[in-house]
Amino acid sequence: MTQCDSSLADLSTQGLGSVQRYANLRRTDSEIFRLLVEQMRAESTTLKMIPSENFASLAVLEATGSILTNKYAEGYPNARYYEGNEIIDRIEQLAIDRVKALFGAEHANVQPYSGSPANQAVYRALLKPGAKFMGMPVPAGGHLTHGWKVNFSGIDYFQIPYGPDPQTGLLDYDQIRDIARRERPQLIWVGATAYPRILEYDKFAEIAREVEAYLVADIAHINGLIVGGVHPDPVPHCDVVTSTCHKLLRGPRAGFILCRVEDRYREKYHPEDSSTLAKRIDRAVFPGLQGGPHVNVIAAMAVAFKEASTEEYRQYARQVVRNCRRLAEKLLEKGYQLASGGTDNHLLLMDFRHTPHTGKEVAKALARAGIICNFNMVPGDPRKPFVTSGVRLGTPAITSMGMKEPEMDLIASWIDTVCRNLDDPDRVVGRIRQEVAELCLRFPPPGYVSVE
Repeated sequence: MTQCDSSLADLSTQGLGSVQRYANLRRTDSEIFRLLVEQMRAESTTLKMIPSENFASLAVLEATGSILTNKYAEGYPNARYYEGNEIIDRIEQLAIDRVKALFGAEHANVQPYSGSPANQAVYRALLKPGAKFMGMPVPAGGHLTHGWKVNFSGIDYFQIPYGPDPQTGLLDYDQIRDIARRERPQLIWVGATAYPRILEYDKFAEIAREVEAYLVADIAHINGLIVGGVHPDPVPHCDVVTSTCHKLLRGPRAGFILCRVEDRYREKYHPEDSSTLAKRIDRAVFPGLQGGPHVNVIAAMAVAFKEASTEEYRQYARQVVRNCRRLAEKLLEKGYQLASGGTDNHLLLMDFRHTPHTGKEVAKALARAGIICNFNMVPGDPRKPFVTSGVRLGTPAITSMGMKEPEMDLIASWIDTVCRNLDDPDRVVGRIRQEVAELCLRFPPPGYVSVE
């Protein structure tokens, strides 16, 4: 063990006090317990900067691991296929009511197991196999389920791609309108996993209305920013909105769907079905795609929705954006290129297209220094998806730890030091790894101080 490794081992035990929370796991399965402790120590001494990761609250974790794991509840509130669900009905209805109030939606389904199944339910409810839709490809910053060729969405349906301009990194709404007019899609997805700018739902809505296409927003990455008022709200403009709960909302790993009750295009696309849009969405989730819902997860979702309804959470969402903008500003000052020239939200994309180093090289070097991010395609990327020219960094998790602008300045300096030593990262990563661990001990994440 090197001196640095020894110092990190010492640091990783500070604050991990002795409690009984995991006593049963420790007694029953010591191997899993030890691995859990290792992961907690790793995450409590590194900067979690993957934009899609965050820290759930202790209340969310407790609900997720509760006795509700034991209950089967196929169906919906007051329409179950098993008896003994009176209390479960109240739990699910509470989650539904809270998420509808949080986003101002007419209807909500909280049963999707995650974001991808939620998106799959939308396809099943709105499109027939082979139907044409518009979506942003993965290399352009979109999601697998928006039509990527290896995903069901690109296999069962026909994607018409659109994306940011390779030079500016920005969406061109006139170009998107031209594509829609030419192709006449039945559905348009608006959403991204690696687009650092505001999405203008009102402009997408104008385009969708003109070509009579369903407009569906995937807000898995930015839902908390919408709640915090630092990103436009898609609900007034879209027929359907899908999301996860485990990113900015700091909830359990789950998905949900919001939608209008009535279907404005039923006569055009579904004349044989008199159902409302809300009923078709519900049927697509169950029994169309899933069986029994994960009741423990739905309870944890209800907790997360309650936490997100507070002013404290709204302040958190605003700080996420302030932190990301500050980080972007400092990286730009140090001479780095960022996709689109900066950020309006929770993430940024460092652009290494014009350097000899790949995104994968940079991400691995940063991880060795304790800065956990991911390599990612950038608009116009000449490299292959397994190496890429970009690095994606986000601020949701480190903001949950309580970090603010001064810490962003420090993180930018560490990133700069690593990137300037990519030909020989061993010169700097050990020192920075130690400094990162020391910083993290001042900002312990929730739930990571309960094991020894």
